[in-house]
Amino acid sequence: MRRLIDNGTTPPARLPHIGHYGHLRKSYLEGYRPDLYTALAASEKLYEHCAEIDAAARSRIDLIMPELAKSAGATEELKAADPMKWVGLMNACKAQAEEIVKYELIYA
Repeated sequence: MRRLIDNGTTPPARLPHIGHYGHLRKSYLEGYRPDLYTALAASEKLYEHCAEIDAAARSRIDLIMPELAKSAGATEELKAADPMKWVGLMNACKAQAEEIVKYELIYA
């Protein structure tokens, strides 16, 4: 039976990309849930976990934003008539969606 020997030529496994929300989750775990942070780091699943949280947060924001914009009255008609007011409403909706996501996913 042949055994494969790693002579250092195999490239190291690439870590998954973690975005803004993944970094927030990692910082939260490091500061407030050190036991979970250590367990995830030791099992080499920390970056995978943070990447999943990042993807879930972005997906959740994409779902929440249209509903918040609709309830705030940020319509295409308003966008054409008063763009600055529309931008202000959309920024408020984005901030509200981010707060929801942080509460539900990042700091849970």
